[in-house]
Amino acid sequence: MTIHFNTNKKDFSIIGFIQKKGTKFAANLSLVRFITTELTRGYFLEHNEAKYTERRERVYTCLRIPKELEKLMTFGFFLCLDAFLYVFTLLPLRVILALLRLFTVPCCGLSGSRLLQPAQVCDVLKGFIMVLCYSMMSYVDYAMMYHLIRGQSVIKLYIIYNMLEVADRLFSSFGQDILDALYWTATEPKEKKRAHIGVIPHFLMAVLYVFLHAILIMVQATTLNVAFNSHNKSLLTIMMSNNFVEIKGSVFKKFEKNNLFQMSNSDIKERFTNYILLLIVCLRNMEQFSWNADHLWVLFPDVVMVIASEVAVDVVKHAFITKFNDISADVYGEYRASLAFDLVSSRQKNAYTDYSDSVSRRMGFIPLPLALLLIRVVTSSVKIQGSLSFMCVLLFYLGMITLKVLNSIVLLGTSCVFVKEANMEEKLFDPPPSVASSRANSRAHRTKHVHVSPQQETSLPSDISQPTNTAENAAPSFPKSDSDTFLTTPDEEDDDKIINADTGLEGGGLAHRPPKKDLLEIDRFTICGNRID
Repeated sequence: MTIHFNTNKKDFSIIGFIQKKGTKFAANLSLVRFITTELTRGYFLEHNEAKYTERRERVYTCLRIPKELEKLMTFGFFLCLDAFLYVFTLLPLRVILALLRLFTVPCCGLSGSRLLQPAQVCDVLKGFIMVLCYSMMSYVDYAMMYHLIRGQSVIKLYIIYNMLEVADRLFSSFGQDILDALYWTATEPKEKKRAHIGVIPHFLMAVLYVFLHAILIMVQATTLNVAFNSHNKSLLTIMMSNNFVEIKGSVFKKFEKNNLFQMSNSDIKERFTNYILLLIVCLRNMEQFSWNADHLWVLFPDVVMVIASEVAVDVVKHAFITKFNDISADVYGEYRASLAFDLVSSRQKNAYTDYSDSVSRRMGFIPLPLALLLIRVVTSSVKIQGSLSFMCVLLFYLGMITLKVLNSIVLLGTSCVFVKEANMEEKLFDPPPSVASSRANSRAHRTKHVHVSPQQETSLPSDISQPTNTAENAAPSFPKSDSDTFLTTPDEEDDDKIINADTGLEGGGLAHRPPKKDLLEIDRFTICGNRID
């Protein structure tokens, strides 16, 4: 039988080809010779050294990801813990000091000074929000909610839990904006014309948000509690498998460093929230079993299984995202330095935001609803009777203050080290990124609308008489540090490709493109790529 291979130019057969080479060549084509050749055939990897070196580095990067990621997660966890403990420890004391000032300053006759400083106004508003929301939460029956959720089917509870996760992200994305609007409305300079609604509507909106978000987290914790107490653990297994579905939706999409920074912040917030939810579940179960320590060991394997699955999913997800998008493992050090910069800048004398609010914007972690739910669960689970119980509560409160202070000191020292290693000290004396960008945009806007004649060009400043350098002159005038080189995440090669694609020119040219975003300008819900996690 003759086997023909058809090409565009000519047809030939294997037999014809063998006949051209002669009978000697045909005699050498035997099965034994073919197998011998396959067994002894050699090849040289050093001829493609660059390719194999690159692939080996990818393997090393994947092996480094768990260590670097857990460093970032640990640092972010203690940042969230610091902001969370602030609500229980220092915030009540700050509210008391602000109220004392509010009541004593009018008595002293200091009419020329302000009654409260802006930070004290924000503290008082936070305190009133917590008090009102706690009084509203006292009317919510946790036991009835538990039995209502437990009566649902497994598949329905799985769908409800996924809906709650989506709702939690939506609440977090809009909640901090509501709180910021309230703080700014209550503290903005009085000489400005108020073209918006007053403080009271903003305050009521913030109270409604915190209450609804706390109810949502309570339903989420109740669903998790039902999964723990189910006999066959099927719901808990389904809920953990949902974490692995997250891998499918993440690893096969294009990510830049900014997007990965957002995802990392989201994972930090999610992990800390899960720890608090597990604590609430353990408290509720221990109450039902009269605080029997033996039941805690029954819950322990399930708690470890949930935490282990969360850690495994994060490691696998980040390892393959960095592999597919060719991102170095050193980028997590940059993320850690950016979070440390927030902490250090908030401790300056002229800080423009509170640290807990900075964590909320950066990670999407808003501590007020979660702290409110924990207070509600603890007060309903623990009964305080007698002077000894009050003494224990006081000692516990002093212990939390001690933990908060120690955690803050260690975090501040560690953050200073990270900022120094990243060469970001100069940025501490620069204006906020939003202020700098607004100045640059306003300057570029003014320069764009200036029309000069050729006779006037020589008499004008250089930044106006050169229209072609508008993009360069629109840059912020404050000094840059070396950290801008690696914290500005879109690569130069990618930018050149974008410019060439937009202009259609081989040599590039002037193209209108959005400015690069520094990591310090990116919060949890900034759209800086093709997805937000």
